[in-house]
Amino acid sequence: MKKTIHYGSLIFFSSCLLIMQGCIKDKVIATYTSFEPVYQSKAIVLQNIKSNQPKALQQTGKMVLYGNYILVNEVNKGVHVIDNTNPAAPQNIAFINIPGNVDIGAKNNMLYADIFTDMVTIDISDMHNARLKKVSYNIFPERLYTGNFVPDSSRYVVDWIKHEATSTTEISRNKSFVMSGEWADGSAGQSPANSASSSGGATGIGGSMARFTVVGNYLYTVGQSTLTSFNITDPADPLVANTTGVGWNIETIYPVKDKLFIGSKTGMFIFSIDNPAAPVALGSFSHACFDDPVIANDHYAFVTLRANTDASLCWGPSTLQRNELDIIDINNISQPTLLKVYDMEAPQGLSLDDNHLFICDGTGGLKVYDATDVMNIALITTISNINPFDVIAYNGIAIVVSKEGISQYDYSNINNIRKLSTITTNN
Repeated sequence: MKKTIHYGSLIFFSSCLLIMQGCIKDKVIATYTSFEPVYQSKAIVLQNIKSNQPKALQQTGKMVLYGNYILVNEVNKGVHVIDNTNPAAPQNIAFINIPGNVDIGAKNNMLYADIFTDMVTIDISDMHNARLKKVSYNIFPERLYTGNFVPDSSRYVVDWIKHEATSTTEISRNKSFVMSGEWADGSAGQSPANSASSSGGATGIGGSMARFTVVGNYLYTVGQSTLTSFNITDPADPLVANTTGVGWNIETIYPVKDKLFIGSKTGMFIFSIDNPAAPVALGSFSHACFDDPVIANDHYAFVTLRANTDASLCWGPSTLQRNELDIIDINNISQPTLLKVYDMEAPQGLSLDDNHLFICDGTGGLKVYDATDVMNIALITTISNINPFDVIAYNGIAIVVSKEGISQYDYSNINNIRKLSTITTNN
């Protein structure tokens, strides 16, 4: 039996001005869009987790800088492998099929990636010949679909078939109304699925939007409300060491030495990993409901808050929604305090290299600041014409994932930042 998941519906009204007494009849055209899941057996999907011919970038997501490679997630599809030996001429060399993939991490020639509610460990010692090493089942049970869709848990969804249907009905309206524009029901706009030298011995560097991070011999992942630590002393055999509750609507994780900074829609949480197998909560900082990545150094945390248009995920009035950068004093780690707020346009990912702060400000472009004085950060430059999502600034090169693709900038001379290259998306 065919099973479909409703995606949303839009009803468009023709503009009208009623100048006659009484009621008139008007036609309403409704277009319904649904998505039918395409299943494949888990055995076949897992057999196909390997290096394939490179694919054009479509919808890029999380990234990891791993030695001379950039690993970039294609949302719900897999991972692009970019040879970045020469940042001025990066080469898209392979694609690893991982349906349902959103997050990635890497350590000692192993790639860790989610595949719906499961996690796979992939040997990437030879990027042209990636090989599946292990499947860890039911690691992310909180991952759900919109529309109350429940998939067949014995198989993986590998694609969606789009269906559209249109119907016309008549309604009566009183002359006193003037109506124009469009109306959308509560599900409109939702996607069918909810939803980072030689490389040998390296640890991947993730961006600020990551849900996976590696510190020493442990991989840490965050779900909607939990923090899970995996012992990866044997990188090919990750073992769950501990799972602890954090809060709600958890979004990101970022390591700084012996601490983990975790961003959620309602605040920032700080955990000690002095005992790496069992992180311990140290402190937190609360705010209203925003999308909220966080990075930090020894003294300050930098948090971008982006207004969230989905009120169902938030509490409090919509007037609390703002776009800003918060700088938080973490010298007293158990009691973080807000120091300064800077207005932004639509900030998301950010990165810090020494005192240089890079912020992906959506349509505002990539903004680069001198953050030597956190009470008076100074804008150095704005790189326009891109809509950036996340950035990793490392060793004089800023790698930026945006709607337009993957761009790299040389900031070794901070006052003369130069674009090196772009691999554009094909959309």
